[in-house]
Amino acid sequence: VPERAALMRNPMSAAEAEDFVRQSYLESLSHTDYLDCDTPRERRMREMFILNLEYFMMTLLNRKDRMSMAHGLEVRVPFCDYRIVEYAYNIPWELKSWGGREKGLVRRAMTGILPEDVLWRKKSPYPKTHNPIYFEECAKRVKLILEKKNPLTEMLNKKSIESIIENPDAITTPWYGQLMTTPQTIAYFLQLDYWLKKYKVRFI
Repeated sequence: VPERAALMRNPMSAAEAEDFVRQSYLESLSHTDYLDCDTPRERRMREMFILNLEYFMMTLLNRKDRMSMAHGLEVRVPFCDYRIVEYAYNIPWELKSWGGREKGLVRRAMTGILPEDVLWRKKSPYPKTHNPIYFEECAKRVKLILEKKNPLTEMLNKKSIESIIENPDAITTPWYGQLMTTPQTIAYFLQLDYWLKKYKVRFI
């Protein structure tokens, strides 16, 4: 949190930032429903379910909707059907992670239907950008934005941003989600710049 706050031009103090994140975290956990028979581990996994549902999944769904609707498409995410979500919420964790694998129960249910190499292949997380050209292009565009006065430069600490561009290995803790480190952080600033311009945001 302190590292992220430092990227802002007028950041909250480390204590304020930590407190804000902590309060948001506790607020989400307060939405968790438990069963009296839950073990401590099952209670924790329910909390993780809620955190994923309210934070990560909402972000992914919002982006999916915006990208598809911008091109006249209406996309559906089968695993996000509310009936599946409600049902899956009460499946014991030992069954969900059947065989010690993510989506273990789904994999087991599809045995004999999907080819074995598809059924048991390792998950390929999204987003993950391996090509260095992606980072180079994003960095180039962010540098151009930082050269001029605009809403984004009013928000960000220019020196901090330039520092992570010059030292791309500096961010080792994911910015958001599983794998969002330096390239995705830089790309996030480009998204934010686009949003500020599209909605004509101005700071007074």
